[in-house]
Amino acid sequence: MNTSWKALKRLFAYLAPYKKIFTLVIVLTVLTVGFNAALPYVTGLPITEISKNIAANETLNFSYILKCLVGIFLIGLGYAASQMSAGFLMTNVVQQAMEDLRRDIEKKINRLPVSYFDRHQQGDILSRITNDVDALSNALQQSFIAILTAILGIIMAAVMMVYINLAMAAFSLLMIPLSLVISRIVIHVSQKYFQKQQNALGELNGFVQENMTGFSVLKAFGREKESLTDFKEVNHRLNFYGFRAAFISGLMMPLVQLTAYGSYIGIAVMGSLYVIQGVIVVGQLQAFVQYVWQISQPMGTITQLSSVLQSASAAARRIFEILDEPEEKENKEDIALPEKIKGQVTFEQVSFRYDPQKPLIEDLSFDVKAGQTVAIVGPTGAGKTTLINLLMRFYDVTGGAIKIDGIDTQKMNRSDVRSLFGMVLQDAWLYPGTIAENIRFGKLDATEYEVVDAAKTANVDHFIRTMPNGYEMLINEEGTNVSLGQKQLLTIARAVIADPKILILDEATSSVDTRLEALIQKAMLKVMEGRTSFVIAHRLSTIRDADLILVMDQGHIVEKGTHESLLAKGGFYEKLYHSQFAEEA
Repeated sequence: MNTSWKALKRLFAYLAPYKKIFTLVIVLTVLTVGFNAALPYVTGLPITEISKNIAANETLNFSYILKCLVGIFLIGLGYAASQMSAGFLMTNVVQQAMEDLRRDIEKKINRLPVSYFDRHQQGDILSRITNDVDALSNALQQSFIAILTAILGIIMAAVMMVYINLAMAAFSLLMIPLSLVISRIVIHVSQKYFQKQQNALGELNGFVQENMTGFSVLKAFGREKESLTDFKEVNHRLNFYGFRAAFISGLMMPLVQLTAYGSYIGIAVMGSLYVIQGVIVVGQLQAFVQYVWQISQPMGTITQLSSVLQSASAAARRIFEILDEPEEKENKEDIALPEKIKGQVTFEQVSFRYDPQKPLIEDLSFDVKAGQTVAIVGPTGAGKTTLINLLMRFYDVTGGAIKIDGIDTQKMNRSDVRSLFGMVLQDAWLYPGTIAENIRFGKLDATEYEVVDAAKTANVDHFIRTMPNGYEMLINEEGTNVSLGQKQLLTIARAVIADPKILILDEATSSVDTRLEALIQKAMLKVMEGRTSFVIAHRLSTIRDADLILVMDQGHIVEKGTHESLLAKGGFYEKLYHSQFAEEA
């Protein structure tokens, strides 16, 4: 409950910039409730007058009755106008506040370390940004005015009831504390299920996102039944928690209404006796019964909204979990990049571990001169990709230092560090947009000439011109309307246009045929000219041409040298070569 209150306070901080509009909403809501509270009393006036005229055998006072009817119409008109205005302004405030919240989430995501995305499903993160923010928006939009109206309505109705008859008011108002006790018990039981429901919804989104992305792989390996089984498990959890959350919170409405019906019975008996005794008149009894309804109805409204509010509470906690995540650590003062970067890279006794209890890289040291091509080889899990992650500062070293031109990268701004690198990965990534836009992603202000020149350097210009619409061809959502080799060449063109000082090639030719490999290899050689290059090697052709080969095993460099010198040693590399590359050779 304490966590929910903290989330609520932080949520209202997003409404604070719009406090003037928010104040106007409250004023209009007070007017709405005031008109609504006055309506039963004014409605009772003509009834009382008519009953007096009939009892005294007098002619009906039509002028007075007409005035009352006009008053009722004006009050009703004021009620409708103030309610509509408050709703319009509240919707505007909520949507602007949610826009601010989404903007803050987007900024936060850009400041989160890569490790956060390694630990969380993409679908769950998307669910927090979309479903949870929508749940929050809907709850504020639907419930804030309703709850404020309900609370003010209860207060004003209670005042009018006390004005009519204190004893009847005291009896009627007993239903308020009873309703609060019932609500508190039900919310305490149901809240945990609402939290689990939102978590299960995030899991379901994550599952669907992963399976849709890898749908062709599922089909290829005939994993449809297993995928359906896994989906049923996640879906069942969502159904299980969703049903319990809705059912338990749904108990609140009938239980609260039960207290209202008890109040009705009591007032019917007491009111009838008071009318007979002459303590109150029929019109006052009629008004009092309406005021009982005006208390009962808002209590029912609040209970009906309890499920929406509890879902919003769970959603708010999930949203603020993202906003509270530790960000990438920033230096108090960053060392600026020198005007001219040579591209010399030095690892000085570098240590790193994902898990504090499980060391991965220990005391790793080597020096790469500017313009050299370095191949990194080793078995799966040796630490090759981790080495690249450390170079790019996706993760920070836990010991030692990585230096570029003698400057410790941890003392540099991350953006400056990453601006020095160009990457071509094994899994080529393109986003929905034109081919030109995908190439221009490496340099957003690149001219059309630079885009075409980069494509020519990457040996992909001919492919592009044979496509429908050429450079303006749209890449689809999954990038399936171009071949894997063409994707790889486009990512090389993207790296070319960025003109990086240091190039990283992560098994860029491992998934293509021999002809495309030759094209990609030729393109990579052009890009690597004059640049320091790190190549996570898979194909023998890449390794042979390297100035330096680093052989890694279990986070350590076990051997280093050129291709010929390492084969001559007859050590780990020679065994690796014969096991992985002999057939290809």
